Amino acid sequence: MKALLKIQGFIAFISIAFINAFVDLGHKIIIQNTLFKAYEGDTQIVLTAVVNGLILLPFIMLFTPAGFLADKYPKNRVMKFSAWAAVAATLLITLCYYLGWFVPAFALTFVLALQSAFYSPAKYGYIKELVGEKNITEGNGWIQAVTMVAILSGIVVFSLLFEIRIDGVHQLLPEQSLQLIAPLGWLLVAGALLELILAYRLPQTRTTDTALSYDWPAYLKGKTLSRNLGQIYRNRTIWLSIIGVSLFWSVSQVMLAVFPAVAESHHDMHNTFVIQGTMALAGVGIMVGSMLAGRWSAHYINIGLIPLGAVGVAVGLILLPQMSGIAAQGLVFFLIGISGALLNVPLQALIQFNAKGAETGKVLAGSNFIQNIAMLSFLLLTVVSAWVGIDGLWLLWMLALLGVGGAIFAIVTLPQALVRVLVAGLLKSKYKLKVLGFENLPKAGQGVLLLGNHISWLDWAMIQMACPRHIHFVMERSIYERWYLKWFLSMYKVIPISKGKSREALSKVGELISAGEVVCLFPEGAISHTGQIGEFKKGFERACENADGVIVPFYLRGLWGSRFSRSTDKMKTIRSGQMKRDVIVAYGEALPVTSTAAEVKKKVTELSIGAWDHYTTTLQPLPHNFIRTAKSAMSDLAIADVQGDPLSYRRLLTAVILFQRRLKGSPGKRLGLLLPTSSAGAIGNLAGLFAGKTLVNLNFTAALESQLAALEQAEAETILTAHKFVNKLKARGIDPEPLFEGRQVIYMEDVKARVGKVEALLTMAMVSLLPASILQGWFGYGVKLEDTAAILFSSGSEGAPKGVMLSHRNILANLRQIADVLNVRGDDCIMATLPLFHAFGLTVTCFMPLIEGVPVICHPDPSDAPNIGKGVAKYRATLICATSTFMRIYSRNKKLHPLMFESLRVAVAGAEKLDPKVQQAFETKFRVPVVEGYGSTETTPVASVNLPDHLSPEGWFLQVGTRLGTVGLALPGSTFRIVDPDTLQELPIGEDGLILIGGTQIMQGYLNNQQKTDQVIVELDGVRWYKSGDKGHLDDDGFLTIVDRYSRFAKLGGEMVSLGAVEQQVQQRLSDDEAQLVAINLPDDKKGEQIVLLVDANIDPAGLRALLIEQKLAPLMIPAKVFRVDGIPLLGSGKTNYPAAKLIAERLLATA
Repeated sequence: MKALLKIQGFIAFISIAFINAFVDLGHKIIIQNTLFKAYEGDTQIVLTAVVNGLILLPFIMLFTPAGFLADKYPKNRVMKFSAWAAVAATLLITLCYYLGWFVPAFALTFVLALQSAFYSPAKYGYIKELVGEKNITEGNGWIQAVTMVAILSGIVVFSLLFEIRIDGVHQLLPEQSLQLIAPLGWLLVAGALLELILAYRLPQTRTTDTALSYDWPAYLKGKTLSRNLGQIYRNRTIWLSIIGVSLFWSVSQVMLAVFPAVAESHHDMHNTFVIQGTMALAGVGIMVGSMLAGRWSAHYINIGLIPLGAVGVAVGLILLPQMSGIAAQGLVFFLIGISGALLNVPLQALIQFNAKGAETGKVLAGSNFIQNIAMLSFLLLTVVSAWVGIDGLWLLWMLALLGVGGAIFAIVTLPQALVRVLVAGLLKSKYKLKVLGFENLPKAGQGVLLLGNHISWLDWAMIQMACPRHIHFVMERSIYERWYLKWFLSMYKVIPISKGKSREALSKVGELISAGEVVCLFPEGAISHTGQIGEFKKGFERACENADGVIVPFYLRGLWGSRFSRSTDKMKTIRSGQMKRDVIVAYGEALPVTSTAAEVKKKVTELSIGAWDHYTTTLQPLPHNFIRTAKSAMSDLAIADVQGDPLSYRRLLTAVILFQRRLKGSPGKRLGLLLPTSSAGAIGNLAGLFAGKTLVNLNFTAALESQLAALEQAEAETILTAHKFVNKLKARGIDPEPLFEGRQVIYMEDVKARVGKVEALLTMAMVSLLPASILQGWFGYGVKLEDTAAILFSSGSEGAPKGVMLSHRNILANLRQIADVLNVRGDDCIMATLPLFHAFGLTVTCFMPLIEGVPVICHPDPSDAPNIGKGVAKYRATLICATSTFMRIYSRNKKLHPLMFESLRVAVAGAEKLDPKVQQAFETKFRVPVVEGYGSTETTPVASVNLPDHLSPEGWFLQVGTRLGTVGLALPGSTFRIVDPDTLQELPIGEDGLILIGGTQIMQGYLNNQQKTDQVIVELDGVRWYKSGDKGHLDDDGFLTIVDRYSRFAKLGGEMVSLGAVEQQVQQRLSDDEAQLVAINLPDDKKGEQIVLLVDANIDPAGLRALLIEQKLAPLMIPAKVFRVDGIPLLGSGKTNYPAAKLIAERLLATA
């Protein structure tokens, strides 16, 4: 609703609609009330019907010219001309009032209607142009509601003022009545003038062909009418929609024409204000119903409201003749109004949606023509019925019979839609549907195959609710054949399919597409067990071989973690925190019907970015999420140190708030932190966020110059640390004191010592007793989702560290993505060893478990294998994240017994390429599967991960989660694109190129370095992509294989050689499995560059080179020089420090 009000010109547009209806209705009410005072019985019914007929006649006469003008000229210009005409007409009407000219005033009803006839097609066509297709139903709801408010206002204002001016007289000549109420004419003139002023504030929404000419001879002969009506009739959806709208308004016209006479003759009612007020409740109902229809159809057309509304109208028409009291009659009119709006709004939206852009004016004018012909015909029948003496009460019964027929027709024509709206009604209390890309759905008449991900048992309902056309779903036959489902599925025209017998079903799919129908097929073949998109089967390719239509990809987000998904109970618990679950259906642009499974899956994964991007805008910042989790599990274990005391969420939240108070007033917006991976580190980081600070965790393993540079770049004026940790650093030969100079240093032990017992107890009581919403408002105040939550300085593995800015939304998106694919269990517990200055350590093993309600066990030294093993064994940890380097240490350490890792269900390797030998050694020793992930600090950090395969006994469906040699599938809400590094043109599947990473977790940018940000962030097709600097390729299923860094290629005589491939080939030929090595490219006078190999092992460099030659390693991959070194330089994360290694290689080469 707010989005529509922000559209330029929308407020002016709906104001014009209000005024136009108010003025038209005002004059009509004055004429009708004048008739009511002068005539009664059949004469009153006839003259009232004639007044209504005069209003309808111009819409019939000007059907084609009005539509032509709305297509030839910009619609805002047509509305300006109409506004000028309204000013002239109301001035003439006012003159007739003062002179008591009843017949001219009666005739000017026709003139005022002429102005509306020209205005109407432009008005309804302008809605679509102004608000767009995805908001078309909501826009129609607004217009209907505003028009009804205008009608109600007109009825109330003009009926009340009429009675006041008449002063209670029951019988007056028409001329007398007009002269008594003459001042009311100026109210009409004022409204027309205001409409004119507002018309000049409407923006032009599209260009038109003003060179078009109108064929007046064809119009006068009826040829234009016949051609335009034929065009409407050929589109079945538009034709039936117009019939439905026409029937409702025709019934309404008769009802409003007959009821005053029935009220006077059968219920002894003479006050025009009471009679008009009773009928006005139908207008109130239409207004309420229009708003409800707009709300229930936000961003899509909910055609299920059509049969529901038709039934409501029928019930109201049956009740109306039986009611005698004013209150009861008013309620019935209200019911008819609400039901009529629920019927009318989606029908009008269907007409507009299915009209081609250049023909919208003609179609809408044609709609008005048919509606007005129908209404005029019904009024003529009313006149005839009155002349032959049929009582008004019997006419109401005839309307009821017609209403019942219309309801039956609606139910028979749209049984699926009625079922859909009833199902939607049940789901609305738990699910809030949002549709993205609604405009990508082809209109009626074009065959469509919808293909997308399959996440739950409710997917079909969400997809159907998000599509205005009926969808034929393809379903596994074993489910279709169940007796309690088959009757419903058969009625819904579901297509059953089974393995080995799919030819007939696929043939049916192709036939339906060619026939212009919509078919939905889930190409994965089963519901996901991991939250990831599985392999897309190629069966639909056979169905599309000879089909005539298009493929529309879709992505469904929001049902993973629902009770209808295959997620764990834990996931269902942590994803059920809100009253309503947000569900997003994102439709992509139409693809050729010949598209392959790989091409479609790629588009589906790209759609996930937009869906997740929208979803993450609805999240609250990190402090709010942590408070919500803590309040839901106050007594549960939150965090523990291997060599310390465990903390419950109650104690952790209390500690965070106590520290937050001390940090709140500290200088600077950015907070430096010098803390290890520990409970204290988690408390410090959370307290900083609660205090509204941006976190800057310092890499204490980096050179002092790098740390000082980080502090200066971040402008951090305060550092939070601990005496104990500072002393440990000093004992290791690292002196952090220079970092503290000129900055306020807060020691955690000092803060803890200053907290009194009373304050601690009161804070814990507050945490325990106050609801989460109050705590969130108190301690999360001022923190915004797009604020920078942390600045992480990149590892510097290839050069100077860069400050990567990550927002609260970046981090929340990534931790939600990770938790979804890990499908966290109730017994899960994470072993955290990676440092907090590393993106993996901060996001994956600190914030993710604490916010998703998973216990986390901390140990500050990732190389301390025995104590890590004790922590895993003591707390029964199930997940561990580590680099390949640290996994090698665990595999070799004899003090780390395999039983210590017995509880682990998976180990995730990241931050550097996983060595196959390390993976094999780890899995052999601990019998724990190792899966490799991929990402960078700039992606917060995780972009993809392999997952354990899942085999389902139901149909023996295998969902492949791991593919050896790859880094897995992109996370939900993220995707990869392989492009040419120079042109950024997308490359075919399987071809090596630059890896682009897209997703909502992509960083905000580099700190104080917009130029560098612009170099690595590029926007393509509306998506922000990060240039990873890695070379790799995708396979048909979307698994990513990384070849190497582009910066880690040596150019030898014009040939590019991967240094990573050299390392891998040499490692395979070494007899020492514990050997570590690194290949470096250095300048060479002959070939441009040469490869120098550094090896940390007991080897003979010359002998190793001779071995490589002997084993016929590719000549370009044989190092020019091999040097034995005592240790390969590493970063704090365990990754190879390439700049340091290059310095060693240069020094050794220079002295060789």
